[in-house]
Formats: sequence, structure tokens, C-alpha cells
Amino acid sequence: MLPSAILYRLVASHLRPYVIIVSGIAFFVYFSVYEIGGVPGAFCVLIFLWESLFSRLYRKRSIFCVLGIFQAVIFLFIFKYWNFITGLFLPGMKSSLHWDGAFLPLGISFFTFEFIHYAAERWRGRVERGTLAEYLSFIMFFPTLVAGPIKRFGDFLPKLRAPASPLAEDWRIGITRILTGLVKKFAIADLLTAMTGNLTAEGIMSVPRGILLLWVFAYGMKIYFDFSGYSDIAIGSARLFGIRIPENFHWPYLQKNIALFWTHWHISLSFWLRDYVFIPLGGSRVALPHIVFNLLVTMLVSGAWHGAGLNFIAWGLWHGTMLSGLRLWQFFVPKPLLPEPLGDFMAWAVTFGLVNLGWAFFCMDMPTALLFFRRLLLP
Repeated sequence: MLPSAILYRLVASHLRPYVIIVSGIAFFVYFSVYEIGGVPGAFCVLIFLWESLFSRLYRKRSIFCVLGIFQAVIFLFIFKYWNFITGLFLPGMKSSLHWDGAFLPLGISFFTFEFIHYAAERWRGRVERGTLAEYLSFIMFFPTLVAGPIKRFGDFLPKLRAPASPLAEDWRIGITRILTGLVKKFAIADLLTAMTGNLTAEGIMSVPRGILLLWVFAYGMKIYFDFSGYSDIAIGSARLFGIRIPENFHWPYLQKNIALFWTHWHISLSFWLRDYVFIPLGGSRVALPHIVFNLLVTMLVSGAWHGAGLNFIAWGLWHGTMLSGLRLWQFFVPKPLLPEPLGDFMAWAVTFGLVNLGWAFFCMDMPTALLFFRRLLLP
């Protein structure tokens, strides 16, 4: 990373996108081979090249934008969901349809959303085309390649073209953010693994209910510090290049309702879902039952995007139900029932508790999660 950031600062401005492209490809190939092994991981670079070349055809209201979105979804489906879907809906044909050589390209969920964003914005005519090198550098910017934050081309391009910002300030802020992220991940999140590692069927059956709550709440803390720590590292790494990318977390566990939680948790994903799923479905401009439907579908997409499993679908519906319940509550009970300090505390406590209970679906497979709730709620 440091050689790339230094080289990026030294070369002429028109060469900077190529520094990012070469660095991104090297990063992706190395870690893909390390994570996946062999040729398949490195072969995934061809997805980037094909999608980037195809993006040159995008124009306002062009059918190619629609085809670009469709092919991005197809790539994601084949690599991430094929075996899950065929095994779920065609169990009798599972052996013949199962892809034994299936592998998951590094960061495919994140760069797929960036592909879709660019195609959608080009179709709407809201973003300029950029050069092929500029688009490839947007996709291959390695600090965000694996786990976001999810960037927007219209925000990234001006920063790529702008004169280099002050080196000392960028590196002071960047290194501070990187160190903050490392502390979150290795000093806090990894420490909590000692408790969260017990969320197995055997562990669930062997402890009192209070310990179960402690474990799942510990997982809620672990995933926050782990993911926000990664985001800090990504944001700090980008700052070494003089590029500012979106913030991804802002005290989500302190929010007093689930809607506020989602505007402070994984912020880049929340706003992507709002702009490309919820609003196209009708958003909040429709009747209340339709709003509830839109919320459920949006969070179902969120759950499926996080992983190919029934537990992730259940996690998405858990949050969709909470968001829908909040909307119904605000419609039928428009005024607070309790005075402000107490009412705010109760709202926070309910939100914090339900969000953390929902992590049971996220960190366990479906049978284990159901066992967790049975053990927690039943004698």
C-alpha cells in the first residue's frame, strides 16, 4: 500500500489512475489466489475488464445500461447463490446442478453494487462517463475493493482529478485512522471472539439463558468493532492517496430507533439500498401497506446480499419487520407516550436489544439460530 500511495503522489496527474489500476489488480490477484487458490481467483480479474469495457456503451436511457445491471446481477448470482438456490428449490436435482468448482470472487458483493450504481446513474444521466482508466481506477481502488465502503463514481471522479491535497495532513489523518482500525479489530473484536466462538449448538445447550444473551450481545460488539475497524483502515488507506471515501459508521448503537440505526450502520450500504431498491419500488411516496412492502423487500435484498443462506434471509426480514413496525407505530401513535428522557431511553433500549438479538440469525446457520431462540424463550 505505501509504495502505491507514494508513487501515486509522485507521478503526473494523468498517470494516477494507472497506478491505482495496477496496484488494484496486483492486490486482487494476490489475495484471490491466497484466499481461493489457483487460477480461478486470478481469473476473476476478467470480470472487471469485461464490465469496464461494457460500461463504455452506457448512455442516458440506453438499453446497454439495463443489460449492464442485468449481467452484474447474473455474475453475482452464479458465483454466490447458484448452489444455494438450486439446493433450496430443486433439491431432487441438487447433485446434477451443483457446481463443485464454485468459488466466491473476493469482494464480489461490493464491486457488484458499484457496477450497478454506475450503470443506473449513466441511465439516468446523472454522472459523466469518465475515461476507461478513470472507471477502472474507481472499481479497482484496492482500499475499498474487498469490503467497502461502497463508493459513488460521481464523488470519486473529482477527487481523482483534483490536485494532490497536502501530504502531511493526509498522512497524519490516514495513519491515525489506520491505527484506530487496527486497535478496533485486533485489540477489541478479536478479544470478543473468546465468547462469540461459543455460539454453536453444543455451546447453546450447555449454558444458562443469561450467558446466551451475553454471547450474542458480545457478537454485536464484535461485528461492530471488526467492520468499523476495517472501514477505518480503508478510509485511512484512501487518505494516504489524498482520496476521501464515504464514512461507514457513526455511533449506530446509540440510536433510538431502527431507522436511525440504519442511517448510522454500514452507511454506504444503507444509502445504496435506499437509492437503488427502496426508492425505485416507490419509497415512502405510496400508501402505508406499500411502504411496508417496500421496506420488507429492501431488507430482504440486504439480507441476501450479506450471504447465501436462510439465516441471512431471516436476518434481513428481522430488520425489515422492525423498520415496518416503526413506520406503523409512527403512523398510529404519532405522539410520544412517555416524557422525553425516559421515552428516549426506552426507545434506545428496545432498538439496541432487538438489533443485537437479530445477530443470532447473522452469526449462526438457521437450525442453530432457531435452537438459540428456543433455548432463550422456552422453559
